[in-house]
Amino acid sequence: MTGWSCLVTGAGGFLGKRIVHLLVHEEKLQEVRALDKAFTPQTKEEFSKLQTKTKVTLLEGDIRDAPCLRTACQGISVVIHAASVIDVSGAVPRETIVDINLRGTQLLLEACVQASVPFFIYTSSIEVAGPNSYKEIVQNAHEDEQHESTWSAPYPSSKKLAEKAVLKANGCTLRNGGTLYTCALRPSYIYGEGSPFLSSVMGRALKNDGILKSTGKFSIASQVYVGNVAWAHVLASRALRDPNKAPNIQGQFYYVSDDTPHQSYDNLHYNLSKECGLCLDSSPGIPLSVMYWLAFLLEMVSLLLSPIYSYHPPFNRHLVTLSNSVFTVTYEKAQRDLEYEPLFSWEEAKRKTGEWIGSLVQQHKGALKTKTQ
Repeated sequence: MTGWSCLVTGAGGFLGKRIVHLLVHEEKLQEVRALDKAFTPQTKEEFSKLQTKTKVTLLEGDIRDAPCLRTACQGISVVIHAASVIDVSGAVPRETIVDINLRGTQLLLEACVQASVPFFIYTSSIEVAGPNSYKEIVQNAHEDEQHESTWSAPYPSSKKLAEKAVLKANGCTLRNGGTLYTCALRPSYIYGEGSPFLSSVMGRALKNDGILKSTGKFSIASQVYVGNVAWAHVLASRALRDPNKAPNIQGQFYYVSDDTPHQSYDNLHYNLSKECGLCLDSSPGIPLSVMYWLAFLLEMVSLLLSPIYSYHPPFNRHLVTLSNSVFTVTYEKAQRDLEYEPLFSWEEAKRKTGEWIGSLVQQHKGALKTKTQ
């Protein structure tokens, strides 16, 4: 393989940073171009320390800015498109989610064609496949089964349409006469140190005397450590550039999970934090069917009030279903085509994440101590 370069969008995010950290060790990689709307001072410092491995160029720009994307793609061999708005609670306007997740992806594909970028890897989501109903049981789903989300909620629908656009673009002609080859990765629920969602869960628990509020006790789900998701992206970048492997990968999607035991979201959060003294809420919860129809009523209230008032329900039917379904996947196809094997074991992922949660607990205790002084 000759020298190559890679653009990572969403490079300042939870997953994007991990992809960059792994990429810089890749053979013959000349430059990692990291694109995000803004980088924190901490991320800038992190990336500056990686310069000894490979050139890391930071670009601040919006995924909806076509001229910015055209500039970012110039001279690039591989695009890893990890930028996305993740929202399952309805806090972000639908137009914003669709604009970033779908239109941003379409603009980036167009920029790749204009700049003759030959390889495009899309960070999709397990949510493009489901779950569609908490009553449906899906275990060890694989790609040939063609599960597809039927939700009109903005996050799963925008990710589904964006993935379709990426896979449809496979084989299209580039400006220089070459061909664009694409694939998509569908990670399960991603956890790990630095997770914004996990940070929110732990923050609420710490304000609740260390009791983890139950949000998904009825689920059995695939969960995956962030380092393993990042590793799958690196392996996809290798495989797409390999003439021997590429024909099996072009235009394909892959589920990405690891050896984290299939468990409820409640149990995952408990298993990651129990060493830090957090515990599960033992009080009886609302029956799932009641919770679902309560979500429906809250959505109707939001709809009726919308002409005069913007009301965001604390939960909705999509979130209730997502958090309480039996929906697991297998990563056998990624093993076969991408030679994917998890880089981090469940025990290592649990330890690393637990240590980070421990730091959050200490910060919380420090803040409480400061308040009482």
